[in-house]
Amino acid sequence: MEWLNHLSGAIDYIENNLCGTISYDAAAKIACCSTYNFQRIFSYMANVPLSEYIRRRRMTQAAFELQSTDRKVLDIAFKYGYTSPTSFNRAFQAVHGISPVLAKSQGALLNAYPPIRFSLQITGGSAMSYRIEQKEEMRIVGIRTPITTDMEYNRTMVPGFWNQCLQTGRHIEIGLLSNQKPGGLLGVSVCCGPSDIHYYIGASTSLPAPDGMFEHLIPAATWVIFENDGPYKESVHSIFKRFLTEWLPFSGYAYAELPDIEVYPFDRVKPESGHTQVWIAVKKEKEF
Repeated sequence: MEWLNHLSGAIDYIENNLCGTISYDAAAKIACCSTYNFQRIFSYMANVPLSEYIRRRRMTQAAFELQSTDRKVLDIAFKYGYTSPTSFNRAFQAVHGISPVLAKSQGALLNAYPPIRFSLQITGGSAMSYRIEQKEEMRIVGIRTPITTDMEYNRTMVPGFWNQCLQTGRHIEIGLLSNQKPGGLLGVSVCCGPSDIHYYIGASTSLPAPDGMFEHLIPAATWVIFENDGPYKESVHSIFKRFLTEWLPFSGYAYAELPDIEVYPFDRVKPESGHTQVWIAVKKEKEF
């Protein structure tokens, strides 16, 4: 459960620097994880990308100051890191729906976004089917597309990549490669560095990589494997969030920060729902 305290410490860092430079690297270091995974974890737990959360918090504080002080709009823009009135006005309107000038008027309708607090809550009653499995090094072969640290962008781009793969029939070629566990079609996010992040649609295989495909080796690890049925996109997103908020805090394990693996059934047609697995690498907390 210590990791929740680390996440809360990262939020405190952000709150203390709303009027200055916020380093994602520094926040991630406080959270004891990589910058990429900090943004992923935050997005799943808070249901909003980290960049949007920071913008909302800054514009919330800016609105309070506009209404409670006589400071000029430009001064407040500079205080919250905006170097031009245009960029500040754009950000302010995106959050509040009105301009900073209008926000000074008495009776203006504004939006307030309070700081996020990560804490344990009593959640109810819905079972999570899982098993723990040790696995040796895993070799993934398939097609890939670049993704970024912008989780909002990735959530719109990855479904399009899947659609393209299914429409062109590449998934059949990939599925026929599968000869090792986990079987089926795999969706794998791999971060090898800030400018080297890819999403793979692949298979676990010992076969050679065909022309135009790539391979990636995932180290031996302990995996918690969740089973689920339902619409693919919603099911996978739900599993990751419940893993972070319900399973991990009580498990005695910590997130190992290896690529997470989405496992889908291999089907020659385009299914929208069905049985899925999510493989998440973990390690005992005492290993830290």
